[in-house]
Amino acid sequence: MSRTIFDKIWDAHSIAQAPGGQDLILIDRILLHERTGGVALRGLQERGLPVLAPDQAFAVMDHIIDTFPGRTDRTLMPTGTDFIRATREAANEAGIRLFDLNDSQQGIVHVMSPELGIVLPGATLICPDSHTCSQGALGALAWGIGSTDAEHALATSTLRVRRPPRMLVRIDGELSPGVTAKDLALALLGRFGVGGGAGHVVEYAGSAIRALDVEGRLTLCNMATEFAAFTAIIAPDEKVFSFLKGRRFAPVGEQWDSAVEYWRTLASDDDAAFDVERSFDASAVAPMVTWGTSPQQVVPIDGAVPAVEDTAGQGMRDAQDRALAYMGLEPGRVLTDLPIDAAFIGSCTNSRITDLRRAAALLNGRRVAAGVKAICVPGSTQVKAQAEAEGLHEIFQAAGFEWRESGCSMCFYAGGESFGPQQRVISSTNRNFESRQGPKTRTHLASPETVAASAIAGRIADPRKIAG
Repeated sequence: MSRTIFDKIWDAHSIAQAPGGQDLILIDRILLHERTGGVALRGLQERGLPVLAPDQAFAVMDHIIDTFPGRTDRTLMPTGTDFIRATREAANEAGIRLFDLNDSQQGIVHVMSPELGIVLPGATLICPDSHTCSQGALGALAWGIGSTDAEHALATSTLRVRRPPRMLVRIDGELSPGVTAKDLALALLGRFGVGGGAGHVVEYAGSAIRALDVEGRLTLCNMATEFAAFTAIIAPDEKVFSFLKGRRFAPVGEQWDSAVEYWRTLASDDDAAFDVERSFDASAVAPMVTWGTSPQQVVPIDGAVPAVEDTAGQGMRDAQDRALAYMGLEPGRVLTDLPIDAAFIGSCTNSRITDLRRAAALLNGRRVAAGVKAICVPGSTQVKAQAEAEGLHEIFQAAGFEWRESGCSMCFYAGGESFGPQQRVISSTNRNFESRQGPKTRTHLASPETVAASAIAGRIADPRKIAG
């Protein structure tokens, strides 16, 4: 029987049929962070249960830690210090590998896992975080869970899961110069809506996907959760194998050769059946920017806030009216006329070394506009070190950006650092919900290049024009 890549991984990890139409799935890797991981570990301890396979679990400090230079356990988030210390103690007691604050391999969980080779093609990987789908970019079956499921998986290395439906999104054509994987992700949301994935495993395929580097694929898969997908996956290829070779937790020697031989079988059969198939032309995508409070409320950078009657796929009328009021906008407003108060480059979506290189190329020799607060937060300590070795931090700082330690930072507001009420922020993050980056803060999502260009211009700006 012909199978998709998802089917092949699922079938290889299905141990038994569970009640209620679920499968009992073997879990290869469990990732934890201090916002939820300590809760799951403490829950196990309170029940007197050990972690079954501690060498298969990894914990990291990333979500609620501060990113200021010289940071400590103390954090601006109320009770944040308690979360940090509880996770540290619980991970150490369980024998789980912890990437602590001062670890040279600490980073945002979805950034450090690929760069360390923790995630591998054909593996099952879970984390109590919705953007775990990012890691499907390497051909893994990776999805987000809750703390209760994390406890179960830690204790048994299994989870009961109902087999999700399959969706193929074929993307052909060539991205134009200045257009990135982030723009592609936003364009897909604008076209199909935030419910477009509807609980499916979304396989991205086509010539445009093959052309993306691994970090671009990570960005695209990252936003599958905004697509309402169960997860996303891309068949691994030579780019993935080259990316993984030599990584800390990747196989070596004969095991590497055997692994690659297996990984090459992880592709959907030519006649594999999908429950839903969609197609998209990458060549039609421009740099994108959101106008509202949902990632699907998005237009090309040179566009205007649309009239409600022209945006049937971008939310109900009352939701759009609310978004317009919250963002202080009206239909017809040209987005490149909008002044900004702040610019943020970071998050598990766009904080990898290639993201920083592209942004730095635009910033080099230029200055952030007066009155704009600009912040860059590398996605991992390794990314930060590599950027500094290349002198990128000097470009960011000379341009007027703050240069931070790695972490999730101002991707989301949890009572810690934030932007101000009604401040307009251009951000490389993945969510623009109300108060996502601070109480009543107005967030526009875009690529790192668009963020950099806008910081220079002091308003939302087309990176292609700044580059020219």
